[in-house]
Amino acid sequence: MKVKSKYICQECGLESPKWYGKCPSCNQWSTLVEELTQNKTQTNKHNSLGITMPTKKAQSILEVEYEKEQRISTSINELDRVLGGGIVKGSLILLGGDPGIGKSTIILQVAYNLAKQGKKVMYVTGEESLSQLKMRAERLTALHENILVLAETNLEDITLQVYNVNPDLLIIDSIQTMYIPDIASAPGSVSQVREATAKLMHIAKEFQVATFIVGHVTKQGAIAGPKILEHMVDTVLYIEGDKNHFFRLIRTVKNRFGSTHELGVFEMNETGLVEVDNPSEIFLPERDRDTIGAAIVASLEGSRPFLIEIQALISPTSYPSPKRTATGIDYNRVALIIAVLEKKAGLQLQSQDAFVNAVGGVRLDDPAVDLGVALSIASSFRNLQLPRELVAIGEIGLTGEIRSVPQMEIRIAEAHKLGFKQMILPHTNKGIDGKGMTLIYVRNITEALEAALGGLR
Repeated sequence: MKVKSKYICQECGLESPKWYGKCPSCNQWSTLVEELTQNKTQTNKHNSLGITMPTKKAQSILEVEYEKEQRISTSINELDRVLGGGIVKGSLILLGGDPGIGKSTIILQVAYNLAKQGKKVMYVTGEESLSQLKMRAERLTALHENILVLAETNLEDITLQVYNVNPDLLIIDSIQTMYIPDIASAPGSVSQVREATAKLMHIAKEFQVATFIVGHVTKQGAIAGPKILEHMVDTVLYIEGDKNHFFRLIRTVKNRFGSTHELGVFEMNETGLVEVDNPSEIFLPERDRDTIGAAIVASLEGSRPFLIEIQALISPTSYPSPKRTATGIDYNRVALIIAVLEKKAGLQLQSQDAFVNAVGGVRLDDPAVDLGVALSIASSFRNLQLPRELVAIGEIGLTGEIRSVPQMEIRIAEAHKLGFKQMILPHTNKGIDGKGMTLIYVRNITEALEAALGGLR
């Protein structure tokens, strides 16, 4: 057995026979780490061409028999929504998020809920001692005899324990602390993370045990380790949220057993993460009658509508180049909307600083919020208040036209449920049921400004 060394980038996973100060692939400095590899000799299973002799016969897809996936409810409706209806038996789920965002908290709550259902849960921690884990469980009131805990980082020993215990749910906290003794590199390295995930995938499929993997994230917000890590698992969940806010969002990035557009909303308190039944109410703060530069938008995440307040502040700049800041909304999208307002609506914003914020720390990617962003900017620029009971929905094109957005009916229903009386929406949606609300149809940004601010130009 011959031992060789190679250099692997800890950011992108590039393998190189020699060391570089700067990775040729991701251009990051000092990320290449030397790792030892062992080349095993060819076994007798291979023929002279090095091809493994087949042990299984290919068959027609029509002959394949299967059972409908069995799901286990977590008793947390928001998490079940994100997972597509619950945890699929034998699935491998990767949960990522910033440090302190609530990954271990939500995973321990899931373990407790399943234990109450009579399921056997095995919680493997590589970052805490068993006494620390019990202290956290006591704080969350998540103690149950069906939760078996193990402080171990050696995956060979963990595999043996899974074989003996045969749990319904396996939790690994975290994947960066796990290691395989046969690999000559430190835990958390690209090789260890890749091989450890492959080992856990084999465990999940062979023993048909649902497995949660907790993963750290890099400074750029991506899960640490090679990108192949996300390709190997069945589901990838991200916990998002500002630490200065109490709200946490669980978003699906990948899901082989459900939609990838769902969003779960939680509130962090002393007892853990509590699901929020009506997120629109928490994202709509108390509004004064003299509020200027604030507009209400109806965003859609998966099948769920959210009513969120967009705030804008426009003020004269003292610098040659005006400052543009966007929080919770794509910066390039805000720059596009400002350009359309200048060109098509005649607003002189080239000498104004612009600050746009989505209230509540939420991140909005829905193009339907464009019209609300434009109205809030125009309201602040002209120092005119928008109607308090008005909701704006529509995508803005480069020529200033207001384009239709999908699922308009459920957006209208959500606005009506929360007591809003008026809505500005694209002309192409004319004839839709307004649920008793006053619907104002507009074709372009000029008509929208006139309808909302009374002939702003």
